[in-house]
Amino acid sequence: MKAISPSSTRIGWIGTGVMGASMCGHLLQQGFATTVYSRTKEKAQPLLDLGAQWAASPQAVAQQSDLIFSIVGFPQDVRQVLLDPDTGALAGCQPGNVLIDMTTSQPSLAEEIYTTAKQRGVHALDAPVSGGDKGAREGTLSIMIGGDAEVVSALQPCWQAMGKTIVHQGPAGCGQHTKMVNQTLIAAGMLGICEALVYGYRAGLDLETVMKSVSSGAAGSWSLTNLGPRIMANNFDPGFFVEHFVKDMGIALAESRRMGLCLPGLALAEQLYQSVQSKGWRKNGTHALTLALAEMSGFNWLERQ
Repeated sequence: MKAISPSSTRIGWIGTGVMGASMCGHLLQQGFATTVYSRTKEKAQPLLDLGAQWAASPQAVAQQSDLIFSIVGFPQDVRQVLLDPDTGALAGCQPGNVLIDMTTSQPSLAEEIYTTAKQRGVHALDAPVSGGDKGAREGTLSIMIGGDAEVVSALQPCWQAMGKTIVHQGPAGCGQHTKMVNQTLIAAGMLGICEALVYGYRAGLDLETVMKSVSSGAAGSWSLTNLGPRIMANNFDPGFFVEHFVKDMGIALAESRRMGLCLPGLALAEQLYQSVQSKGWRKNGTHALTLALAEMSGFNWLERQ
């Protein structure tokens, strides 16, 4: 791997949603020449305004880049933007290029991408992230990386632009497995947070006062600190979409079955989030679980007094 620097390395970016736009923006601000692609060009406009160039397909992105990052919605989207033989990024790569998929996706797909890319002399990393929209905006994401150590090390300038906690977890697929650990932890935590706030409201407590006691004690967490205030303010805009969380839990449950594990807490959380999704809140943030729990208890959280 040759050295990575803004003066000599061209960046490609595929996917400019809630997370991707901010993450790509940090690389642009570091001075990397950047080419972007998104299914909806309007979502990429802020990056184009900052100096990024537009490409008509993932393949075209790769043809103009040394490093190609992707962060899209679902595993089928990852397969399409990276492996499609006609328009995918790998089809546009030259030997020595690096594909870095930062989508939360299937470990087996990460391994397939690695193997397929290697056959063409292309490196591949799986590097999912945690930290939500706030972490993406502030460049403080936790980045969990699977792939070859020397490639991971060479990309340090890029990791540092986007994240604060950067850990190489092992071979291809290990980044995605680590993200499944992360999502399993979050699933149980979000259920506890939403149930606790519903309880506090029904008990007649002032929730902001309650937060002063519980957020800095043993019950404290990133989710409570960052999403608790949003719940109390009836702000259910997505830092991370419900539909993507349902996808992640589905992957984790499939992997757990493959390994012969029993994870009843994760299974319960997945079922509850299926309910959130079925009620029309799939595009809301994960903390919208509060709305479904309140409805189960016979009241509308948004209309509470």
